[in-house]
This record gives sequence, C-alpha cells and structure tokens, in this order.
Amino acid sequence: MIKLDYRNVDAMLIGEENGLDIESSFNEYKDRITHIIADLNKRKDKPGQWLQWMNLGYSEETVWYVKEYASMVEGRFDNILVLGIGGSALGGLAVTEALLKPYWNLLTPEQREGLPRIFFLDNIDPDSITGLLEILDLKKTLVNVITKSGSTAETMSQFLIVKDILERELGDDYRKNVVATTDKKTGILRQIAEQEGYKTFVVPDDVGGRFSVFSAVGLLPFALVGINIDEITNGIKDMDLALKNVDIRENIAAQNALIHYLLDTRKGKNMSVMMPYSSRLRYVADWYAQLWAESLGKNKDKDGNDVQIGPTPIKALGVTDQHSQIQLYNEGPNNKIINFIRVEEFDNVVEIPRIFEYTGIGYLGGKTINDLLNAEADSTRVALSDYNRPTVTITLPKVDGYNIGQLLYMFEVQTAIAGELYNIDTFNQPGVEQAKNYTYALMGRAGYEESAQVLQSKMAPV
Repeated sequence: MIKLDYRNVDAMLIGEENGLDIESSFNEYKDRITHIIADLNKRKDKPGQWLQWMNLGYSEETVWYVKEYASMVEGRFDNILVLGIGGSALGGLAVTEALLKPYWNLLTPEQREGLPRIFFLDNIDPDSITGLLEILDLKKTLVNVITKSGSTAETMSQFLIVKDILERELGDDYRKNVVATTDKKTGILRQIAEQEGYKTFVVPDDVGGRFSVFSAVGLLPFALVGINIDEITNGIKDMDLALKNVDIRENIAAQNALIHYLLDTRKGKNMSVMMPYSSRLRYVADWYAQLWAESLGKNKDKDGNDVQIGPTPIKALGVTDQHSQIQLYNEGPNNKIINFIRVEEFDNVVEIPRIFEYTGIGYLGGKTINDLLNAEADSTRVALSDYNRPTVTITLPKVDGYNIGQLLYMFEVQTAIAGELYNIDTFNQPGVEQAKNYTYALMGRAGYEESAQVLQSKMAPV
C-alpha cells in the first residue's frame, strides 16, 4: 500500500505558528471523521449524491466490455485520438503518462509491441489542432470523443472538425473510426451516436467529470494502448477497503484531508502544492489541480452562507521545480503545504560514470541518478522544514497500475472528506457553468439570446 508521512507538519518540528499538534488534532476530529467516512459510504449508492465514483472499482461489467472492444480493434489502428477536456482528458493523460513507457509516441511500432500511439486533444488552440491533424493519418486513427452532456463546446467542436475529415477520406466507413463515451440515454452526443451508428461507452450517472477516470472515460483509452486495467481496479478495491476504516489513525485519506483543512483554516496555508518526484507522475499533479480546485473552491457552504473558501492547488515537478519554485516556497509567503510524491523503486537504475574525478564533480561518479533524485527530494523536504514550511510525503512502492489506482482513488476520497470538513458541496461547479453559459451565448446557441445581449453590453469598448 502507499504510505503517508506527515511528520513535517508537526508543530514540534516547524513551530506552533505554522504546524499542528497532530495527536491533539486527530483526537479533536476523530468523531467527526468517523461520521464523515461512515456517511459517505452510506450515501454512495443513493441517486443524486454524486458518489457513484466510489463504486467504479467494482464495475466488472464495464471492465469486461472495455476489454472486449479493445480486443476487437487490436491491430486495426496506428493511433488513438482522445477528444475531451477537463475530467474527460486529465485522468487519461495522467495514467497513460505514468504507465506507458516514457516517450511512448516516439517509439517504433516494434518497441510498442504493435500497440497504437495515443494523443489527447484537450484544448482548442487552432495551431495545436492543425499541427496534430497534419501529422496524424486519420484513416488509421481511432477517435474516442468523450463528453457526458454531449454539448461541451470545446469537445464537440473538435469532433465536428475530425468527423468532417474522416468522412471525406473514408466515406460511410468513417463510423468504424469513432467510439463515443457519453450519457447512457440523453444528450446531443448520444443522439448523434445512435443516428450515425457509433460504438458507445457510458459515463455513469452521479459521476462528475473530475471523478470519472476509473469509468469508461479512462479505462477505454487505457485498454486500447495495452494498459492492464485489472491491475488498476485491484489497486482501487484494496485502497477502498483501507479507506473504509473510520479510525483517522488508520486512514491516510482522512489524515491528509484534515491536515490540509486545519492548515488552511487555522494556519493560513491556503495553497496546496503537488510535487511528484517522478516525471511519469507529472500529470497526476495536473489531474489533482482540477480535482482540488473544482471540488473545494466554493462561494457558499451547505447552509447557504457566503464563505468563498477553497485551497488553491499548484502543480510542480521534482527536481525541475526546485530550480524554479523552491526559492518562493522557502522564503516567500508561508501560505502553502507541499505534497511530495516519492517512488521507492524505479523501473531503471542509471549509474553515473566515474569521469573527471579530479574535478569538483568527481563525487558524483559511481553513484546513481536514483541516488541523486532521492537526495534532492530529502534535501528539499528538510530545507523546507528549516524554513518552518509544512510538507507531507506520499510514497509509492513503484509506478504501476496497482499503485496508480490506489493513489488517484486516495486523492478522490481525500477530496470528498475535505469537502465535508469545509461543509460545502464537493460535487457541483457553478463557477464553471456560468462561463460555459456565456460561451454558448457568444457563439450563438439557441436559448442564450438574452445572455448574449447582456454580454455584448459588458464587453462593449469604453
């Protein structure tokens, strides 16, 4: 199992002004945490609670259908192109980057064992879209379009562009190059998919986009590039069992949620830095940023009070960002908690040659890059504590499907617990919806004419 080390949050190490009395805090909140964990597990099967993501690790039917489809299309496509944005892409990007060989898309077909390359078109920058479509042979590409509502302007714009090219190049056969992941019954993409005859997978009800990585949203792209999704679901199930423990001293998601909540509300640490010491985990920080920001940044609490709360997530990468951000973290405002992610065993060990031993770099010879990476992580953690900056360290035995399943699911449960501590609705995002509605109005969508008039007046030059 993955481990959480919170010693560098303790007031005995970093001082009472910036740290917590962990033992006292756990005692103070143990009953509250017990209630929160029990209540989440009690409500997870109830419609409308948006907790169905807690059951995704047990969805054997989805896993079976995904594996069956991946087997059917095996060897038919050179590329997988995922069209999606936010939760429809970030989880897939995080997991594929972690579990595929580094630089997967640059490997030869032989090095990939005949498996396809995978691309995530998760933005609508016209230069990026043009550049990608110029290098992809869409006739040899399986396009996975992902949107539950089917009305996401960015994703559907991408799809209209790609569909037009596919149909011109393949005629009616283009349908074999499209698979849609969307709502089971309703929505524009569901309507189009049934009309056009696309293969479809379902985004489950009561699963928000940022919690959807272990549904077909993520599992399908993973299986298409040969990732063992059984390993991932095994990790989720084992972590779920561990996180059902209502004792905060035995529940790492509850521990990290409470630490973040108390450091924010009592110590002014309203920024949460996610800093993996593994390049393969760099997009886990991006995924975490959406999970934390959309879930916890809220204007009102459950009682209708104006609160405007939520910690700000920041993504970083060790050791790269030791050279770009740590100066600020050590000597700038003491308003952050830094989450390190460590890996105990890398797939490779790289030895540093004994060259130029007579110079100031001679001490490196005979060591390994692994030694250096670990030394960098340890030194950064200790240096931060010297400056009285709180840190926690999450350690994975290795980067594989089992541990990635554990890690992401732990963060999801941590987020749900934190939302209950803040007394906010963790699963809505009214601030996002407002911007979406304005976009619809500006682009001329029917039903948004009044909003368009208001927007035009606000955007008029002074």
